[in-house]
Amino acid sequence: MSIEKKVLVLREGEAAEETVDKLVLEAPFTIFLNGSELVTLLCTPEKMDRLALGFLKSEGLLQSPEQVESLRVREEEGIAEVELKDRSPLAERIYGKRAITSGCGKGTVFYHALDSLRSNPVRSKTTVSAQQIREHMQRFQELATVYKATGGTHSAALADLEQVLFFCEDIGRHNAVDKIVGECLLAGISLEDKILLTSGRLSSEILLKAAKLQLPVVVSRAAPTSLCVELAEKLQITLIGFARGRRMNIYACPERIKPEG
Repeated sequence: MSIEKKVLVLREGEAAEETVDKLVLEAPFTIFLNGSELVTLLCTPEKMDRLALGFLKSEGLLQSPEQVESLRVREEEGIAEVELKDRSPLAERIYGKRAITSGCGKGTVFYHALDSLRSNPVRSKTTVSAQQIREHMQRFQELATVYKATGGTHSAALADLEQVLFFCEDIGRHNAVDKIVGECLLAGISLEDKILLTSGRLSSEILLKAAKLQLPVVVSRAAPTSLCVELAEKLQITLIGFARGRRMNIYACPERIKPEG
């Protein structure tokens, strides 16, 4: 989603030029859980039902769509109201009301607060070839139409061994992943043999999100952090960075990548 805006372009040694630029939309999105305000995200305002459900799933507050009593999204107001069949106030007490930027660091407090929800190592025996990873990343780039128009979004996708199943763009890389999680939740798709593709830096939070979802393979065009690699080794997630063109760096659990030649 984007809008057009007149801008003034300055180039050294040339006269100023007025042109039209496309800007990615950014808006606040507040999630209410069981009648209590849970969190406000800054996001690209599309697929907001997916974002709400994916956020709750990623944070360990929701396991299946059967737990949802009702979901109402008021798009013009930027609000999602989620009612769960289990109305325990534990999540609201521990999580608290927070505003989260479109950037980094959104999950740190919650990951450490709910030790009981911390992930087990990923046991999936899924294997994938380097060529399949390259093909998925090529398709991943082709689908990033909002980024091509604005230069202002991150992307996330879920793939199986054959194709990219879901693709989402958002101003926040965590939001993009959560939208994918929401898509999978509504479609009833298991994540235990799937591949997560992302355009952003591989941080510890992205890795912990993947571990909670039992995703065995995480791939990005960008670099991982040291803690992300450490956690990938501990949680047995195959971690691939700098997946561009013909190359990729495997930082953890290379045994899931089939050798070539």
